[in-house]
Amino acid sequence: MPRRRFHQTYQLAQQIGCFDEYPAISEGVDPQANISRSDRIQPFHLICEKDTMIVLMSGAAKVEFRDSSVNYINGTPGEMIYVPARTPHRVVPSEETIQYRYKAEHAGLEAVAWYCEKCSSEVARVTWDTAEELPQQAYLRSTEAFNSDAEMRTCSNCGEIHPPVDTTGNRWQEIVDELTSETDDDDDW
Repeated sequence: MPRRRFHQTYQLAQQIGCFDEYPAISEGVDPQANISRSDRIQPFHLICEKDTMIVLMSGAAKVEFRDSSVNYINGTPGEMIYVPARTPHRVVPSEETIQYRYKAEHAGLEAVAWYCEKCSSEVARVTWDTAEELPQQAYLRSTEAFNSDAEMRTCSNCGEIHPPVDTTGNRWQEIVDELTSETDDDDDW
């Protein structure tokens, strides 16, 4: 089914899972708007090659930054939180949120990273090209790898072994299936 040109945010949010980054507008629009809902800490820090903007539609959350002069920004409905290119960040809700992430239609490289809670060193990072792999597919692949590999979860700096991350509540595989079926349908022309 092709993407719609417009969605009602709160109706769409009822169908969205945690950190789904579901594309909410049709292709060909730059920047793209991606919607997520969250009631728990994002399971990784996201790193985008290009600048992005997070807009909180409901709830309250802190956006934590790494490798930045800003450690975090607290957000409430209507807040627009600018995320500079290549800055690791994650959303930490204090209550359930609905948020949009605006990013370039051709977003380039993206990565997910995990940081040691004990010494703050980077524990692991997985990078992909959004022209070759959907973000949701990469989120799923990366978190499955992280969760299944104790060596990947071990901090090389202090030796702390991190527990698997919680990925419940997302719809990444469903979104991949939906978006790749759209591409397959387009090939039938």
